[in-house]
Amino acid sequence: MNTPSVFFRGINWQAVGFQALGSVFDSVFRAVFPIDQGIPAQTQDHTPEIGRSDGRVGRISLVGAGPGAADLLTLRAVSRLQEADVVFYDRLVDVEVLDLARPDAERVFVGKHVGAHAWPQDRINGVIVAEALKGRHVVRLKSGDPGIFGRATEELDAARSAGIPVDMVPGVTAASAAGSALGRSLTERGAANVLVLATGTGCADDPTPDSTRLSGPGTTTALYMAVRQADRIAANWMRQGLPATARVDVAVDVSKPSERHLETTVDTLVADLAGHGVTGCAILLVTWPMPVEATGNSGQQSKRERPDTGSGLRKASREFA
Repeated sequence: MNTPSVFFRGINWQAVGFQALGSVFDSVFRAVFPIDQGIPAQTQDHTPEIGRSDGRVGRISLVGAGPGAADLLTLRAVSRLQEADVVFYDRLVDVEVLDLARPDAERVFVGKHVGAHAWPQDRINGVIVAEALKGRHVVRLKSGDPGIFGRATEELDAARSAGIPVDMVPGVTAASAAGSALGRSLTERGAANVLVLATGTGCADDPTPDSTRLSGPGTTTALYMAVRQADRIAANWMRQGLPATARVDVAVDVSKPSERHLETTVDTLVADLAGHGVTGCAILLVTWPMPVEATGNSGQQSKRERPDTGSGLRKASREFA
């Protein structure tokens, strides 16, 4: 795929694969940014401390790339990519997102796999700080949202300790994208008024976090990085009282061409993940409805307000694209 030949002064939407959306995006950009200059004036004046480098020190932007699809980026994320001198990007960042960076920007892969960290966090902290100290605008491009299991705190601390201006650009997190892809709300009146975002995989000091401790009646729990811990998590849910037949939605590679969904139950979760070859990037979603008496509707809730906890679900799992 070719990279765009110009930036902001009319992005080459055909080159990045968004021909049909080009006129819409151009209209939005022109409404938000005065585009008579190569760098949008609003970005130049965003805040004094993160303006373009004055030659003494650069800046660092932690940018959320969203779940995968390039058209789920925010306008601010695209703006930062267009300004960047160097982009350090994660394993899960899609190539179409990288194509939105300035054509002459350096691109450096710093991806990490579970149990295989060729780029440990300390090394990443060191290189982004070193590049910013050269006077460059560094973009640290992270899948999803930098502040949700994105190790943003370490990088923010490293930048601030070195006296480097740093900002953070939010992105669409995988749980939100999964709910949208499944056509369901993560919260629902009369069923789930609490949304829990948890991780199944912890740090070296806490490798098996208590991921389900906040799950309970009236909650939807979205679990990140939990496939390898599914047996422990399912057992904890059932120990806490979630019915073994409660439905679990598994969203794999959300918003990417390889996206697929698996519908299963708590007691068959581990076997179905293995049977369908789900080993990596997936979100587990479980809604644990509040008891009928807690809703104040005296059992008069509609079916929509009382999601099926699995009693009518076939024991065989369903997978769909």
